[in-house]
Amino acid sequence: MFTLVVDVLIFFAIAVAVVGALTRYRANLNTAFGLASTIGFGLALYFWWNLYLEVQRAGGVLVLKALPVLASSSLRIDMLGMFFSLLFLLVGFTSSFHSMRYMEHDSGHAQYYALLLSMVAGMVGVVYAGDFFTLFFFWELMAITSYVLVAFRKHLWEPVEAGFKYLVMSAAGSALILLAIALLYGITGTTDLAGIASAIKAGTINAELKTWLYFAIAVIVTGFGIKASIVPLHTWLPDAHPAAPTPISAMLSGVVIKTGVYAIIRMLGLVIYPAALDWNMVAVVVAFFAALTMTVGNVMALLQEDVKRLLACSSIAHIGYIMLGVSIGLLGGTIGLYGYTAGLLHTMNHAIMKGLAFLAVGAFIHAAGTRKLSELVGIGHRMRAMAVIFVIAILALSGVPPMNGFVSELMLVLATLNAGMGIMVAVLLANILIGFGYYLRLLYIMVWQSPRSELETIRGTSWLMLIPCGILASLCILIGVYPEPFLDFASQAAQAVANLPAYTAIA
Repeated sequence: MFTLVVDVLIFFAIAVAVVGALTRYRANLNTAFGLASTIGFGLALYFWWNLYLEVQRAGGVLVLKALPVLASSSLRIDMLGMFFSLLFLLVGFTSSFHSMRYMEHDSGHAQYYALLLSMVAGMVGVVYAGDFFTLFFFWELMAITSYVLVAFRKHLWEPVEAGFKYLVMSAAGSALILLAIALLYGITGTTDLAGIASAIKAGTINAELKTWLYFAIAVIVTGFGIKASIVPLHTWLPDAHPAAPTPISAMLSGVVIKTGVYAIIRMLGLVIYPAALDWNMVAVVVAFFAALTMTVGNVMALLQEDVKRLLACSSIAHIGYIMLGVSIGLLGGTIGLYGYTAGLLHTMNHAIMKGLAFLAVGAFIHAAGTRKLSELVGIGHRMRAMAVIFVIAILALSGVPPMNGFVSELMLVLATLNAGMGIMVAVLLANILIGFGYYLRLLYIMVWQSPRSELETIRGTSWLMLIPCGILASLCILIGVYPEPFLDFASQAAQAVANLPAYTAIA
C-alpha cells in the first residue's frame, strides 16, 4: 500500500502489539519482541535496496498511489527521499538491536517496539510522500509515537514533563504546518507537492497572492523548524532527548530531527525556487539562523553535567552545520549543488556518529545507573570494548581525521569559502573548535581518568550492545577513509533537490 519498506514496518508494529496484548504477563517474551522488531528493520532495509534500484530504473523519480480510496494521496519517491529513509532505517535497526539489552529491566516491551517501528514508518512515509495529505498523516504518526516514547517511563516525573513539553511544541508546529497547507491550497488549488511547484512556476499567481505565498513559506518553515530544533525553536530538545530511553535518544538526536531538515529542504526547493525570490537574501537569512543554531547549541553543551543532555545540545549545533549547507544550496548553480552535498553528507554522518555516541553512552548508563558525568568518571576502564567504540564516536563528532565527521565538516568549510561567506567560515571554524573542547572533556572524564571506586563491580558489555555499536563505529571509519560512494549518494540526493523539472515532470 505504501511500498514494502513502510508496509513491513507497519506489519511488524501491529504484530508485536497484538502478540504483546495477548501475552501481557509473559516476561520471557520480551527478548522475542526485540528480535521481531530488529528483524522487521532488517527486512525494511532489504526492501529499501529493491526500491532504490526501482527508483533508479524510473529515472530518479518513482510515483505511486498511496491510498486508492483517496484520489489525491500519492508517493513521489526520489533520491532525496531514499537518502533520508536509509538513515532512518539504519539507526532504527541499531537502536532496536541495542534495546534488547538496554530495556531489559523495563516493562511494556511490546508497546515499546511497536511504537519504535511505527515512528520509523512515519518518518519514512514523510520523505516518500507526494502530497501534503500523505505527508501530514505520516508526520503525525511519527510525532505521536515519539511523544509516547519520550514519556515511556511514565512512573518518573522527568520523562512525563519532557514528553508534555515536546507535545506542546510539536503540536504548535503541526498547527503552523496545517495553516501553511491551507494557504498553499488556496493559492494553487492543489495539495500535490509537484502540482504546487508547477502552479507557482507557471507564473499565474498575482501580486496579492504572492504576498500570501511568502507568508505561507515563512509559516511552513517555522513549523518544520520546530522539529529540526532550529534556534529559537529548539527549547523542547534539551529536555526530551535525555529523558527518553537512550536508544530512543539515539533516534531523536540521530534521525527524528532530520525529518524537519528534510521537510525544509523539500519546501524551499519546491516553493521558494519557483517563486523566484531573491536567492541571496534567502541564503543570508538561512545562514544567519544556521550560525545562531550552531553557536547556541555548542554554548549550551559546554555548560552540561548530564552526558545525555550534553549530546542532545550538541545535536542542535550540528543542525546549524547542516542548515549552513542548505543556505549555500539556495544560491543555486555549482556552488549551490556543492553546498547541498556537503549538508546532506553531514546529515548522514551526524545520524551515524550521534546515534553511535548515544548507544555507547547508553551502555555506560545501563551499567552505572547514572547520567551524571561526575559519577561516570573512568567508566571506560571497566568497559574497554565499549570505551573504544565511544572514542570512535567522539572523535568522529569532533571532526578528527580519518573519521567521517572530518570529511563532511571539511566540505562545509570549503563550500562556505566557495560561496564567499567569509564571516560564516569564521563562525563555523570557531564552533567546530568549541565542539572539540567539550568532546575532549567527555573523553577525559569517561575514558582517560581512573575509575571511581563505585564502578569496581562493572565488568564488560553485552554483545547485544556491542554489535549494533560496532556496525555504526565501522561506518564512521569507513566513510572517513573511503568517502567516495557515500559522497556520490549524497550528491545524488543533492541533485534531486536541484532538479525540479524531473520531480514535477511525472503526473
